[in-house]
Amino acid sequence: MINYPLASSTWDEKELSAIQKVIDSNMFTMGKYVAEYEKRFADFFGSKYAVMVSSGSTANLLMISSLFYTKNEELKLNRSDEVIVPAVSWSTTYFPLQQYGLKVKFVDIDPETLNIDLVKLEAAITDKTRAILAVNLLGNPNDYAAIQKLISGKDIVLLEDNCESMGATFDGKQAGTFGVMGTYSSFFSHHMATMEGGCVVTDDEELYHILLCMRAHGWTRNLPKENHVSGIKSDDPFEESFKFILPGYNVRPLEMSGAIGIEQLKKLPSFIAERRENGAYFQELFANHPYLRIQKETGMSSWFGFSLVINEDAEIERKTIVSKLMENGIECRPIVTGNFAKNDVLQYFDYEISGSLSSAEYLDANGFFVGNHQVELRKEIRLLADILK
Repeated sequence: MINYPLASSTWDEKELSAIQKVIDSNMFTMGKYVAEYEKRFADFFGSKYAVMVSSGSTANLLMISSLFYTKNEELKLNRSDEVIVPAVSWSTTYFPLQQYGLKVKFVDIDPETLNIDLVKLEAAITDKTRAILAVNLLGNPNDYAAIQKLISGKDIVLLEDNCESMGATFDGKQAGTFGVMGTYSSFFSHHMATMEGGCVVTDDEELYHILLCMRAHGWTRNLPKENHVSGIKSDDPFEESFKFILPGYNVRPLEMSGAIGIEQLKKLPSFIAERRENGAYFQELFANHPYLRIQKETGMSSWFGFSLVINEDAEIERKTIVSKLMENGIECRPIVTGNFAKNDVLQYFDYEISGSLSSAEYLDANGFFVGNHQVELRKEIRLLADILK
């Protein structure tokens, strides 16, 4: 029996009704509901533009690929450009960088915040650094005031993978909107769910047009009449039907996902508020734990989940803890990928490691996390605390 699952459904009859409306319309690929969702999403997060895609992973793919086709030399990426990333994130933070021939520089994480170590980030930045892809891990935003200070006056593009931190804020501003672009995920276990789905947000109109084009085959069909990619489109829709201008993808979302997203966005403030209430209770119970430490909050976390890392002087192994949790019906997982640089897939990367990754390596061997939900979890968090006494 599962007493404390990793995630739970965020849907009710409103999402089912939204799906039925799409079924009744007989229009299943992206259409008016996706367009409405994008507008609402951009408004909610305070961005000019939002582009919905099939997942957070494909949001990362489009974010990186779009920078190869911009005409703005201040933003443009080229193969072999150096991009700094934290050593702990999900795999599809890194894969688009490899797929576009970029040089990946791994930097260690801060053992308290679990985001990129700002001291080590400063040491890693050189005149070869072209971009920083900051990752807001497990709901926790980075200190963007500090990052902006580090890159001020430098020719460095700031990007954000915010797939685990929807609704987090720093200095009152939404995570995902500090960089030139930011990505979001609406997978089942995340802050809200659209079956599968993701978004890229930006304030840059040219990048917005490139994203629209690359999302659907690289064709001009979905671009506005006057746009930064093809210029001025023909008034003849037949002529524009199959006109390809960029080497794009098909990462379009389903119309159902857009319709569901409209309903989920209405609920998102209450989802985030409940997650923060759960986060406060988790911090209360685990703040001074005898052998475990928890993630230090930066800004206002949206608490994707609750990480726990075994203290260095603890006389207990992770496998013992994991076994005990499983026996009591508490689902847990490693903290994202742990130290991603340990994976065999790096044989295909052009990469280097800046300094040591000691904190990422320690987390890899000694960290785990349990889920947070959009409903009250006091009973479940208390159970967790009692078992881990």
